This record gives sequence, structure tokens and C-alpha cells, in this order.
Amino acid sequence: MPDTAAQPSQWEAVRVLVLLASLRRESLNARLAHLTGECISANGGTVTVSRMAEFEMPLYDQDLQDDEGFPAGAVALRQALEANDAFAIVSPEYNASMPGALKNAIDWLSRFSPQPFNERQCLLLSASPSMAGGNRGLWSLRVPLEHLGSRVYPDMFSLAQAHQAFDDDGNLVNGQLHARLDQTVIAFMDLVEASKHYPCIKRAWVEFLGERPDPAVDRVEA
Repeated sequence: MPDTAAQPSQWEAVRVLVLLASLRRESLNARLAHLTGECISANGGTVTVSRMAEFEMPLYDQDLQDDEGFPAGAVALRQALEANDAFAIVSPEYNASMPGALKNAIDWLSRFSPQPFNERQCLLLSASPSMAGGNRGLWSLRVPLEHLGSRVYPDMFSLAQAHQAFDDDGNLVNGQLHARLDQTVIAFMDLVEASKHYPCIKRAWVEFLGERPDPAVDRVEA
């Protein structure tokens, strides 16, 4: 495993939820989620790795919501998001898109007020036996998350031919690829740290999204 660790003493602490979107026990994405969590922890962050299977919820139905309220799985996932400064989703690709269980969870959580995805930094990763590495699924996943206000990190990590990518210890066989994963995660953590501890960084997002700046946290030029 390459030594790409930053110096945690130079960083302000950040908390990141790593959400594994695959339900399969032996998922290749579970291995990638584990490496992502290891990198966050090694570089001074606090990480929680959770599986979608921990957050069971029925198919979204407004009648069900009106009659019974939010399912326990949706409430638990909302609490997990709000307990962290940012989140990463490690997701397989199903038919060139995201898994249905993940989209269903997004639909449920979008009904909360305040809406837990809004203004929360997000990193997307995938692993797939295909040559595309699940990249098409991540592009489809960006759409609802960005619509709901998530700050989806521009660089996504897609691991192609993932069935051949891991050694017996769970590390990536290709050292350069492993270094790129670590660099992507560390750069994301830099942004999360800046967004949390140095709120003037929000100015770039405000300009991009056309939001009204908040004088309490945003630097606004006359």
C-alpha cells in the first residue's frame, strides 16, 4: 500500500460517512469502501462505514409517508448524514445507472425538512468488472444529489476490472492506482475541511449555483 498519508496534525478534524450502496456481502464495492475508510482514518479524519442493508425502507409512496410517517431506515440514514461533515457513496452500476435501493433511499430522504443532502460535500466511487468501472452509474447518481444541493466532488473514482484489482490483503494490486485513490480521497478531505472550518470557501459554490450569499458565512465582494 503506498504511503500517501498527509500530516493529520496540520488539519482540522472532519467526519465522513462512507455509504456502501451494494447489498451483496462479497461485493467488490465493499473492498473499495474499506480502502476509502482506511485512507480517511489514516489522514486524520473520523470515518463511519455503513451499508445500505442497515437502512431498510419500503419503496417510496407518499400515501405510506402520510399514513405511517418515515420508516426507521430513512430516519437512521438521515441521522448518519447529519452526524458527519461529508459523505462518500461507493456504488455498483446496475444497467448503466445507480442501484434501485440507493435511488429509493434518496427519494425518501429528499422528503425530510431540512433536507439532509443540501450543502453537504459528497464523493462518489465505484468498482465494477467492466472496463468502464461503474462510471456511468456514478454520472446518473450525480443528477439527483446535485439537484438536492449536495456539493458533489468533481473527481470521481471508478475502478475498472475490479474482479482482478485486489490482492489477498484487500489492497489494490496496481500501486499507481492505489495512490490515485488516496490522492482523490485526500483532496476531497481538503475541500471538506475548508468548507467546514473556513466558510469563505463557500463563495465559489455560491457563484456557481447562483445562490443568495449569507453575510454570516460568505465573503461577498461589492
